[in-house]
Amino acid sequence: MSRYIVLFFIITFIKTEAQTSVLMLADSLYANGYYSKAIAQYEVYNKPSEVYEKIAKASIAIGNYNQALLNYQESIKAHPNNTLLKYEYAKLLSRTNNIQSVASQFNKLITLDSLNPNYHFEFGLILEKQNDSTAIEEYITAFSLDSLHQKAIYKVAKYKLQKRQFDKVEKLVDIGLQTNQFNVELISLKAQNYFWTQDYHQAILWFEKLVALGESSKFIHEQLSLCYDKTYQLSKAIEEGLIALKFEPNNTKNLFIQGRLYEKSKEFDKAESYYTKALEIEDAPLDAQYTQLGRVLNYQKKYAEAIQVLNKARQENPKNDTAAFYLLQSKNAYYEDFDTKINLYQKFIKEFPDSVLKTVAAAQLSQLKQEKFMNTD
Repeated sequence: MSRYIVLFFIITFIKTEAQTSVLMLADSLYANGYYSKAIAQYEVYNKPSEVYEKIAKASIAIGNYNQALLNYQESIKAHPNNTLLKYEYAKLLSRTNNIQSVASQFNKLITLDSLNPNYHFEFGLILEKQNDSTAIEEYITAFSLDSLHQKAIYKVAKYKLQKRQFDKVEKLVDIGLQTNQFNVELISLKAQNYFWTQDYHQAILWFEKLVALGESSKFIHEQLSLCYDKTYQLSKAIEEGLIALKFEPNNTKNLFIQGRLYEKSKEFDKAESYYTKALEIEDAPLDAQYTQLGRVLNYQKKYAEAIQVLNKARQENPKNDTAAFYLLQSKNAYYEDFDTKINLYQKFIKEFPDSVLKTVAAAQLSQLKQEKFMNTD
């Protein structure tokens, strides 16, 4: 063998070893989180088709999705039969909201392998983003192909809950919880399912499981408060309502609910406080809310304040007979002159002849007239 041939083999060996070292260094950098440095090493490797996918993954790690997409495309060209590569590319298209492109990619993947549940599930997510109602069909297919697919179970069960198919929700959720008893999404659906079927005691148990697992949200504590209220556990309902308000202190709906809970527990000063705060924030027709506050003020014998608030309720909605009736009660307690009171009652009965409160007003008017007669004597 001539020394030129020997020299050729030595140079080739050195170059091969050098490239192997480049690849090993790049892989080591990637494994240790030095993604940009790893990309720089991959780019000088002399067999780019072998490292396109690695560059794509490193690019994803540093948030350079465009570079990742380009390298996936090159890798797919180099390895056209690699379905896993195409799947990763499709998921990245979904992540970057390339909706049309990703839909096409998943259609191709499903054509290649229609029995892969993840292809159907991911395609369902794309259809859902497009507000396409057929997304549920893909989720159902994914579940039929893999009955242990937690994400597919959740999507199908959530759809059944929206359709108020409560028995089907329970069956699906129970299937999911058999393999993962700590799936908080399924536990939440279980709790909601009991809530909608008005089994509030069971709903409480499942919402409490969410809290025990470290879940805490406005929705969870709102629902717990409602459930406790429905099961006559006022103190707990109040406690959960206060927690819900921590997430959104100016939520007028929850402020009014909190006021109502305090009213039910006869803590009228606190009820007044929450009703007042809600009214200060709310920008909508408020006759019902003013009426609630007026009623609470009446309970506290703050009749002058009640009259002011209930007059506002009447201004908001002159046809609100309940507001008018509570205003009548405030004035009846506030004024002393019998003729003034009798005139107010007669005016109410004339203004609201069809009100269910007319009978009560008529009885009170009759009693007033009798009291006037007795006092006259």
